[in-house]
Parts: sequence; structure tokens; C-alpha cells
Amino acid sequence: MTEKCNVLILGAGAAGMMCAIRAGQRGRSVIVIDHAKAPGEKIRISGGGRCNFTNIHAGPKNYLSSNQHFAKSALARYTPSDFIALVEKHRIPWHEKTLGQLFCDDSAKDIIRMLLAEMQAVGAKLRLQTEIASVDAIPTGGFRVSTSSGVIETDSLVLATGGKSIPKMGATGFAYRIAEQFGLGMIETRPGLVPLTLEPTQLEKLAALSGVAVPAEISHGKTSFREALLFTHRGLSGPSILQISSYWKEGDSIRLRLEPELDVAEHLKAAKKVNGRQSAQTALSEILPKRLAQHLVELAGISTHLADLSDKALNTLAAHAQDWQIKPSGSEGYRTAEVTLGGVDTSHLDSRSMQAKTVPGLYFIGECVDVTGWLGGYNFQWAWASGHAAGESV
Repeated sequence: MTEKCNVLILGAGAAGMMCAIRAGQRGRSVIVIDHAKAPGEKIRISGGGRCNFTNIHAGPKNYLSSNQHFAKSALARYTPSDFIALVEKHRIPWHEKTLGQLFCDDSAKDIIRMLLAEMQAVGAKLRLQTEIASVDAIPTGGFRVSTSSGVIETDSLVLATGGKSIPKMGATGFAYRIAEQFGLGMIETRPGLVPLTLEPTQLEKLAALSGVAVPAEISHGKTSFREALLFTHRGLSGPSILQISSYWKEGDSIRLRLEPELDVAEHLKAAKKVNGRQSAQTALSEILPKRLAQHLVELAGISTHLADLSDKALNTLAAHAQDWQIKPSGSEGYRTAEVTLGGVDTSHLDSRSMQAKTVPGLYFIGECVDVTGWLGGYNFQWAWASGHAAGESV
């Protein structure tokens, strides 16, 4: 027997559930299906289990896309304030961390429960552990979707199945396959917000720094981020590296400026005046982790007292800390990437509704679209905004 509905949403993540809520509020009959055992799995693990559910600064400038203007419409019509109002309606306690990042006080599960409650209130049906066999257009309009639990015919079909990041949670390129099936273009995908790796010889030199964290400004071309940097046994990680990874491409170098709030050269020169008998390593250890200070001194080939070093030598040592060029060999890939860069080409979608321009009733929202946010709640805000935009239109 064939089931019928106004709106069928494939994917019960952030964007899919938001779309279901808005479509249901507008009186549409909605079914949401997902192959997972539970809805909102990426929400559940995000923010260390507390869900960085939005960022108060979210705007088009915080997103990467082949068309920088595409995200403007959806982001303007569903803002961080709108989502905060929903969170407060459900009395979920939250707090602001650094750089405008908003987190649940208790658990990311509060956000999932909120979305499920809103879906239930509008009568949206949720089907989990449901596989999709095929998706076909109906000649007279609408779509026929064959699933492991039967056939569903729908007026509007919404793809909210995410990208390729974190495959162990079931991430696939399903939305991309459907986009190509219906003749939509694709922007090449790659891992984003991901740790960067170093080649074995580089790793060997930095082995002693594994586990060391330090405030840093990481730059690639004209783009830079000031957040923590973490040296790992595979290479470089920490928020600043995850941010720059979305801009970095293989073969490129990145620039590390450690302790960007300080002038390391001036610190060393001042230390030389106060106590020239101390070593450069001791002076550096006052502002950098000891293992890092030792590494930089060895890198500069310095083993004498500060008094024996010229200002030029101190400037050279400081440059090792604040103008450090590194060429990563690659990234850790989709396995640890938080997002997928690229995706469904936005030139094939209507920016107001997220509908495919050449296929009436077919929509793409969330991570599968070529819109990728910075680290810090921006990708959830895109999920809410794009989901809401499609929900308004279906």
C-alpha cells in the first residue's frame, strides 16, 4: 500500500527536524525518515555533549560557499534570536562561551527533545531505521520514494541527509547522488573543520610537543583565526587549526603566530635587560609552555645566556614563535571532520526557498548544500535557517 503526504523529509538531523516543524505549522502533512536508530545524532555529540546550538554573531561572512551571497536570505529570515526564543520557550538553560558561542547548560539531548516535541505538536511523523531504495519523479508532479517499510508519495521532497563527515555515524553522500540524479550541479566536496596532518619528518621534529596547547593566530593568505592551537601525534589541531582547515588546500603553507597578544621579541629584550644571565629558554618559558620554549630555542640553535645574544638573534628566536611557517601534508579526513565543504551547487537552488530551480518540489537543506560555517555554532544556525526557509515554502 502506498502512503501519501504533502512533505517527505529525508534526514532527521537539525535541518530536517526544523523543516518538519515549520512545514507542520503551516498545516502540511509531514513524514521524516532516517536510517539511524535515533534522531539528531550529530546534535547529541556536538559541543562535547552540550550542543553549541548557535552563534549570536552568525552572518553571511561566517560561511564558505562558491556564492557568498546565497546564505543571506535564509540567515536573515531565521536568526540566532529566533532559535534562542524557541530554546527559552522550552525552558532549556543555556550560556554564552567565548566568541558568541551558545551552549546548553545541561545536555545536547535537551535540544533534541525540544525539536521532537515541536514536531509532535504539529503532527509530523518520524520513521527511524528506514532505508531508502529509490527516489523517482512522478510524471504528473511530486515524487515516489521506495523505502524499507513501504512506498511514500509526496508533493515535496526535502533532502536533509547531511554530508560525508563522521562516517561512523552513518554519514553518506546520499543527497549528492539525488542531486545528480535530477541534474543538479555539484561543488567538489572535501573535509572541513578538521585537524591537519604533518609528514613523518616534520612529526619527528615536533614529537616532543604532542599534547602541548597554546594561544595562537593561524593564518592562510588573508584569512586568520585567533584561538587555541594543539600539537598532536599526527600533526596540528585545536580550534584555530579546525577553522583554518576549511580555507587550507593541499600544498599550501599556514603561518603560526604563537601568543599573538604578546610581542615575544620585546619580552626577550626586556628579560635581557632585567637579568642577562638567564637563558633564552627560561625567558621564553615565562610566556610559552616549557616544552615549546625548549623546542624553539633548539630550532634557533641558541644555547647561551640572553646577555650574549644580539637583538638580531633575539628577533630571529621570536620569529620562530611568531612567524612560523608550516606546510601540512594533509588532513585527518572525513573520519574526524566536523563538516563537509562543497556540496549541492547553490546556483541550482533558489536562495529564498532552497528549492531546486529546475525541479519543482525538490529541496536541499543543511550540510549537503555548498554552504559551510565556521566552528562555533554557525553550522547549526545554517541548519535551522535553511530548514526553516524550506519549511516556509514546501
